[in-house]
Amino acid sequence: MTISGKAKLAGVMGWPIGHSRSPRLHGHWLERYGIDGAYVPLAVAPERAEQAIRALPALGFRGCNVTVPLKEIAFRTVDRLDDTARRMGAVNTIVVHDDGTLEGGNTDGFGFVESLKADRPDWCAERGPAVVVGAGGAARAVVVALLDAGAPEVRLINRTDARAEELATDIGGPITVAPWVSRETALEGAALLVNTTTQGMTGQPPLDLDLRALPVAAVVNDIVYVPLDTPLLAAARRRGNPVVTGIGMLLHQARPGFAAWFGVEPEVTADLARFVLEG
Repeated sequence: MTISGKAKLAGVMGWPIGHSRSPRLHGHWLERYGIDGAYVPLAVAPERAEQAIRALPALGFRGCNVTVPLKEIAFRTVDRLDDTARRMGAVNTIVVHDDGTLEGGNTDGFGFVESLKADRPDWCAERGPAVVVGAGGAARAVVVALLDAGAPEVRLINRTDARAEELATDIGGPITVAPWVSRETALEGAALLVNTTTQGMTGQPPLDLDLRALPVAAVVNDIVYVPLDTPLLAAARRRGNPVVTGIGMLLHQARPGFAAWFGVEPEVTADLARFVLEG
């Protein structure tokens, strides 16, 4: 595919950035839809992030994604925030408007919910309590998305109880913090279990959570996608729980940004998932 001098530009900013699958993902869509555009990795150290973000309009970028550890810096740097980003306290998608102003959004929660809907069409947040493991940025996005989708209760568990308490206070609503030492009891009667930590990722130990108290009908989701079949998902599948892998969240969270920058609403397909995972 040929890129002209009029190509639409976007990218992903982070430190480091070499591991990101986003250039492969967006590049696939650009080629599929025949768009004169480019999506590039932008390795930016935290101390230069504000300067780099502010330079996007001057460089002709239509926007960019932002990944760790720059999401909070982006939150403080953009000219305005959408409501979702404001509630999550972090920005993962920046759109440069025609007047050069920067708008920050956060599509992580959108990607999480859309992934669940795509893999488990019968899933609905209202069905029962959701258990979320972790208290970092990904957990914040998942909790906000679940509450917005109508979850009657979110039970939050984290190795550091104080950090979970802080997250619950920041977000508000029907969030219960369960102590790590009694984490298995939080699974009783749950309709959904989500791991938002890195536990189970390649090179990391598996999540230390016994599933015996979890109803067999509960959906189990792990946002980790390397490996795709984490120890948590394997254990859930063995006992009969429906499972959702982490790749869908990555793919679906990319849709709003691509549409804003390149003018096409992209489609998430099984072929796309395989292509991204091969990279």
